[in-house]
Amino acid sequence: MIFFGSSFHSKPAHSDQSNLQASLQVIIERLCQRHKLTFVLALCLCLGTPAHGALSKPLFDTWSPQPAVTAVSTTSDKEPNNDKSIKAQNHSVFAPISTDTDTQLIGGSTDSSTKSPEGKQVVKVVNINSLPPATILKPELTEPSLYALLDAEFAADRGDSRRAVTIYKQQSFKEDATAVFERALSLSLRSENVSSSLQFARTWQDQNPDHVPAWFYVAHLALKAHDYALASETLSRILRYDPRTDLSEILIGIYPNTDSDQRELLAALQPIDSEQNASLSVLKAGLLYQFNEPEIALVHINRALIRQPDYVPFITLKADILRKIEPAETVVNYVSQARLRNPSSKSLYLYEIRYLLDLKQSTEAWQLLLDAHNRFEDDAEITLLAALVSLDVEEYRSADHLLNILAKSPTYLDQAYYYLGISAERQQNFEQAKYYLNGVMQKDLVLAARKKVVAFELLDNNIEAAIATLEKLRQQFEVFAPETYVLQADILWQQDETAEALRLLTRANRKYPDSEIILFARAQLLDDRNDYVIKRTLLNHLQALDSRNLSYQLSYAQLLLANNRDSEQGLELAQTIVQIRYDDPRYDNELHLQALNVLASNALANDQYTQVINYLQIPYDVLPTLRSGVLLLRAYQGLGENGKVNALLADLQQRFSFGQHNVNDHVQLY
Repeated sequence: MIFFGSSFHSKPAHSDQSNLQASLQVIIERLCQRHKLTFVLALCLCLGTPAHGALSKPLFDTWSPQPAVTAVSTTSDKEPNNDKSIKAQNHSVFAPISTDTDTQLIGGSTDSSTKSPEGKQVVKVVNINSLPPATILKPELTEPSLYALLDAEFAADRGDSRRAVTIYKQQSFKEDATAVFERALSLSLRSENVSSSLQFARTWQDQNPDHVPAWFYVAHLALKAHDYALASETLSRILRYDPRTDLSEILIGIYPNTDSDQRELLAALQPIDSEQNASLSVLKAGLLYQFNEPEIALVHINRALIRQPDYVPFITLKADILRKIEPAETVVNYVSQARLRNPSSKSLYLYEIRYLLDLKQSTEAWQLLLDAHNRFEDDAEITLLAALVSLDVEEYRSADHLLNILAKSPTYLDQAYYYLGISAERQQNFEQAKYYLNGVMQKDLVLAARKKVVAFELLDNNIEAAIATLEKLRQQFEVFAPETYVLQADILWQQDETAEALRLLTRANRKYPDSEIILFARAQLLDDRNDYVIKRTLLNHLQALDSRNLSYQLSYAQLLLANNRDSEQGLELAQTIVQIRYDDPRYDNELHLQALNVLASNALANDQYTQVINYLQIPYDVLPTLRSGVLLLRAYQGLGENGKVNALLADLQQRFSFGQHNVNDHVQLY
């Protein structure tokens, strides 16, 4: 704005207009290269605004009752036509608001100024940087000022969002400023909290009560701010205006996370008549479904479906509701009929397939997947799912065919190779399985793939090949180096080379001192009695690093009980893990069984044979393991129940190739 000449005010209005147009050309030429988008946006927001509108009054004043900071002009109001007067006025109107000082000139016309006792003109100024984010500025001009909006856009471009928002909010309260309001709200949502944006939108809407889009903004922000009373009031107003209006944009991203907020939202929506509004009906249905009121939810979702009978999200929500109150066959028929009406809907195919899989109807799901693959033959997600279900139902020819199709896509090559390896493994083609699994290079699959290759090499007792596989993986993916060292140490331990395994982990620990997996593996290899002090130190250190890790706690419990059969801390730690419910996120089936084995081993050491059986008989029947079986066998031997002993021994022989002479050796390990 400093590009304008100093004689600008001395010309008539029509001359002002022509000079301003010429000056704007200068601005455009100089600014477009650096701020092209910024200028165009501000210009578009001001279309229809008289170019001379900014010249008659200050840019803005505040609603704040506090007195403004003042600055004294060097020009008397009695000399309005001399050069100094014109120059001072131009400076106060057009000089850009500095961001480098705490005080900026906001306006310079005599309408907003006061006079000092000496007759000097005093111009009001305000520090907009000191205003709180939610400050609403009161305009004095009748229409938005292009100069102010340019200033705001430049501020936004420089990252000074506080200044940009403040100016835009002020300009939005002028006449014909709808576009300015929307831009102000957009900037506010980026830089202020939801409550501040809601306050601004509500204030603007109160001053522009007939602007319907503002109702939508207020409703959406009220929902996001959890002001459900205001949201209910505004939604009711919208529905009175148009009962069938699309509320989907209002409802995006507003679903509350907490149970209390969900209930409060439902209570606010209940009085609103949503019979003719699909968007609101489906929101009520979703909340009622969440609160396990499927019958009432069904009424609302049916209302939504009357308006939009083939809208897939409404169909799947109804299917979810039906699953709570109708037999599975009814739900499958409903989804199937909806799918036939919408044959191009991939979502409905996937919903029905996954529901059939939930029902353990794998064959039916597989057949439907093949139909979906034929219809969506270029859809890799469908092809992959069809291949996986083919593996599940042991249709290996189909699985291999589909996976080879996927292997032609670079994006799915690694997944295809991984599951081709699984298919070959299940068909006992281990060499082919190794070929495919060695070809997997995707980071989230490569470790699992190489573990399988190692297992195949160990089946052939090819120890060198197994270790070579792990060493190669370390070279290719250093991120998995700690895991490979632990796997290699486990191989050495299985070969009765415990000392070498410990040396390997000690070297690995020096290289990766912060690796908990290596520290824990070292602790596991140490003897509970002979290495008690070292092992206890390691486990205490691990628990200090991660006090919630149940594996560390269980290993510590085992160490304590191995050295003191009556250790209360050891018993408490193991029992705490056993008592974790299956629906608890911390529950781990394998860890649960290990804790039972620890407690059973301690009970066996105390000759509490019945307690051992109470701990392990049911878990062994459900998921037999060698350790649990050996502990049970010793308990039945202690009770003298020879029939049980013979039956269990035969079962162990069949499952684990286990003989009577192995009993003492295995029990000593535990």
